[in-house]
Amino acid sequence: MSARVAVIILNWNGEALLRRFLPSVIEHTDPAVGTVIVADNGSTDGSVGYLRSAFPDLRLILFDENLGFAEGYNEAIRRTASEFDYTVLLNSDVEVKDDWLGPLWRFVSEHPEAGAVQPKLLSATDPKMFEYAGASGGFLDRNGYPYCRGRIFDTVEEDRGQYDVPVRIDWATGASLLVDNSLYLEVGGLDRDFFAHMEEIDLCWRIRLAGREVWAVPDSRVYHLGGGSLPASNPKKTYLNFRNNLLMLHKNLPDRVRRGILLRRRLLDAVAWAKFMIGGATGDASAIIRAHRDFARMRKAYTSHPTQNLLDPNRDILFDYYLRARKTYSTLDN
Repeated sequence: MSARVAVIILNWNGEALLRRFLPSVIEHTDPAVGTVIVADNGSTDGSVGYLRSAFPDLRLILFDENLGFAEGYNEAIRRTASEFDYTVLLNSDVEVKDDWLGPLWRFVSEHPEAGAVQPKLLSATDPKMFEYAGASGGFLDRNGYPYCRGRIFDTVEEDRGQYDVPVRIDWATGASLLVDNSLYLEVGGLDRDFFAHMEEIDLCWRIRLAGREVWAVPDSRVYHLGGGSLPASNPKKTYLNFRNNLLMLHKNLPDRVRRGILLRRRLLDAVAWAKFMIGGATGDASAIIRAHRDFARMRKAYTSHPTQNLLDPNRDILFDYYLRARKTYSTLDN
């Protein structure tokens, strides 16, 4: 029986990461379940030469130019969707061990309502800790702020098995995301206009609007290096996070609540701007201004909106975290 899952790693000038992490993916991916594929975004370093030399049987998809993260995955899945039922979008800085893919595949096989699932995401540098990018499953509060089982804002928890139960979530990490190929194409894939950051949250929102579910399956564990593209203090990251969060809300909220929520977010973002200014982080403060300016321009491209509001009206993670001092998911009123 041919493999049912394509494990696609998108690479751009990442030879060092491929050397460090790809061998584990090849070693621990059961070929009866998954086929490892590297899609190269027009790399100009030694990536492709290394892959051809070290793994001559590895399947490669070569793009003539850098299509970016979102469109790179979109094109790779368009080229392979007819061969596989599912795809794992796997970051090039992820290490896997043991049977990491099997639990994900078995879960979606037994739960056809699940359109996307993620493993437990742990830190590659400190494996006892959750990793920031998705931990053990992500959620959104009433204002569209993301948080996770295992990570709220900058508070990252130690993994003590406290979130080892599979759970339906709002969004799954893009570092290791298994998704139904036909569904991925149906909802439009990753939004290329996001460039980077929150594109997987937006995708999962559209998956849920399409009537399918997103789950965390902690029986599967992977180890993510994280932070390889932009450090947390980088103003470009601040810009992308603020802009894309606004775009995501504008796209996926119905008319009856969208204007009110976006107004509230403008007020909250003004507080964040003031906090950056007071702290001397003028680059981050300027990034928030640019984010709102570009959002006002870019939102005009999104003219179709759903009728269902999927945000939790009873969760305000800012209030819980800063005023109630609820710093971990297990201390929230769930």
